[in-house]
Amino acid sequence: MIRGDHLEFHEKLQELRKSRNLTQEELAEELYVSRTAISKWESGRGYPSIDSLKAIAGFFSISIDELLSADALVSIAEKENRSNIQRICDVLFGTVDLIGILLALLPLYSRQMDNSVIAVNLWNFKPENNWISIICWVLIVAFVLLGIVKIVLNYMHIDKGKDIITISSVLISMIAVLYFSMVRETYCVVIVFLQLMIKGGLLFYAIGKGGMKERKDA
Repeated sequence: MIRGDHLEFHEKLQELRKSRNLTQEELAEELYVSRTAISKWESGRGYPSIDSLKAIAGFFSISIDELLSADALVSIAEKENRSNIQRICDVLFGTVDLIGILLALLPLYSRQMDNSVIAVNLWNFKPENNWISIICWVLIVAFVLLGIVKIVLNYMHIDKGKDIITISSVLISMIAVLYFSMVRETYCVVIVFLQLMIKGGLLFYAIGKGGMKERKDA
């Protein structure tokens, strides 16, 4: 049992660990978390996830209610829910960027042949100015790379840098819309504009749910 219900969670965790004569590293190994996580929890700089709380309660043979108040548990559950929503939005965001590869695969570009104009993909796009196709490739590669990085970071549960990637992705989409409009590639404009609208929707949804704010506070 824990001595004193007045203790804060980080104090209770320290007391429980010391009662078993465990170091932070040893407790981390028992709970399958990092020593940094234990240090963070014991210093009062954060709370474990619901799964980690269950692991702590099970390891020390106590109930979760003995570790945290009902209000704190509700707060943690809400935070996890916002975090999960943000991760889903991140995956969708990255997927939308990966769809940018369609700008290279689909016959979206106008090519003059004899007295007619045909639609070709980017490999067969031969504009008079080679820089036009080069910039198209740069934009597409940027979309794909940002999408891959976003999904990989999400898979590895790394939040650092995600917001920068999100902002970069939106900016590149805006640049792409303007560029394809300037070179009068209408079909490309439509696809990139739809990408931009989907990204904007995901971004506003995530902000509305507090996901991005939660990430900054973490």
